[in-house]
Amino acid sequence: MYRMLADNYQKIIQSLPQHVRLVAVSKTHTPEKIMELYRLGHRIFGENKVQELVSKYQVLPKDIEWHMIGHLQTNKVKYIAPFISMVHSVDSIKLLDVIEKEAAKNNRSIPCLLQVHIAQEETKFGFSQEELIDFLSSRRWKQYQHIFFAGLMGMATYTDNTEQIRKEFRFLSQLFQHLKSEYFLDNPYFNTLSMGMSNDYQIAIEEGSNMIRIGSLIFGERNYSNKSVG
Repeated sequence: MYRMLADNYQKIIQSLPQHVRLVAVSKTHTPEKIMELYRLGHRIFGENKVQELVSKYQVLPKDIEWHMIGHLQTNKVKYIAPFISMVHSVDSIKLLDVIEKEAAKNNRSIPCLLQVHIAQEETKFGFSQEELIDFLSSRRWKQYQHIFFAGLMGMATYTDNTEQIRKEFRFLSQLFQHLKSEYFLDNPYFNTLSMGMSNDYQIAIEEGSNMIRIGSLIFGERNYSNKSVG
């Protein structure tokens, strides 16, 4: 098992351009499997459930950079605010307000990615382009003292139609460039475009992604019956 994980990891790392960061999506996988990757030198891991994230944080090395990549409910922010390295899935102003409040309580500044809804599926979360531009134009975001606006995140439609996927990633990449030049030109922190997962990360990189979120290509299929991970 260790050899397979190491081979999977090396294969992906070697295929990535230097500027692209890898978030290893460890949801449903055990702390033991995470430690296998940790021993290979990897430090950035992504989880999509707060309870599972907290339980892993408690037992794993503290130099791990934990990223929250799943939908985040406002009442769960307080549990991860003390240690989270980045929230990818900021999909509402209400959530931003709560992250600001909880980050202040912990005397931290939390890097956040604004999630944009680019897929055809209604089940996916995120701001629309119009909502995002309205919010940024209002300058209200300037009031936040404990949030770094670090960039954008998006998930493409789950489909075999690669042109559809490419079109959605290209839209998000162009929006990222527009917002960067319009609102964040003097902000060195607004530099992350998180898009691309196991089934579409190569297209995402071609369209400008510099952070990808990969789970099953590294760890293998997820084990949803595993009760020990939260």
